[in-house]
Amino acid sequence: MATTQLDLPPPASSAPPPQPTTPLPSPSRLGMPFDRRLLLSTFTAFTCGTFLGYTTTSRLAALRFRAENAHRLPISQPGWYLYHKSKTYYKLRHGVVAGLRSGAYLAAWSAVFFVIEESMDVFRGTWRAGRTLGEMEGVSELSVERMERGVEGCRDFWSSAVAGMVTGGLWSAWNGFPVVMAARTIRIGLVAGVVYGVGQDALSWARGRDGGVVNQAESWVYGGARNRRTGVEEVELEGKEQ
Repeated sequence: MATTQLDLPPPASSAPPPQPTTPLPSPSRLGMPFDRRLLLSTFTAFTCGTFLGYTTTSRLAALRFRAENAHRLPISQPGWYLYHKSKTYYKLRHGVVAGLRSGAYLAAWSAVFFVIEESMDVFRGTWRAGRTLGEMEGVSELSVERMERGVEGCRDFWSSAVAGMVTGGLWSAWNGFPVVMAARTIRIGLVAGVVYGVGQDALSWARGRDGGVVNQAESWVYGGARNRRTGVEEVELEGKEQ
């Protein structure tokens, strides 16, 4: 008696498993999107500026209080208690105000540096993606993929150097420095920007070599533009299908 064999499909478990992909390093500076990097830098600058401004001003205020009251020093224990209490209040009253002012001042100028740095990255990236002076093609007309690749490829120390130089020039113009001092300040800003940019490039290289994971957190600066562009493409695709 002959037996028939049925051709059964192979079980699903015999299919080769998908190959794991190696995570890529984050293309953003310091592994963070621009908004998070800006908030962290301004908060750090505000904290450092407040601390330095408070310590410096409170020390000077204590010396001023001592000089103003040198001719009427107390001669009793309650008098010395009130003297030191008044001096502490005098230090706090002048130190806190000056510290907050210095912190806000330093945070504002650090924000200027990071905004210029990000603007240079975006300008160079969109230029590489196809934006030219002859056509003045806007960012919305460019391909999102090309623009992202261009911006990611332009995040290097050149933008940091330009940001440091421009910030030094704005600082000189704000304070009305003479030409010699302004040139020296711009040169210091250029050197500081190059050092900071090279440090960021070295950190990105180290993260890429060690297999750093891509940061999936998207910046709200580009999130709105990406969503609008996606919505326009979907509407155009539906119009073509109809």
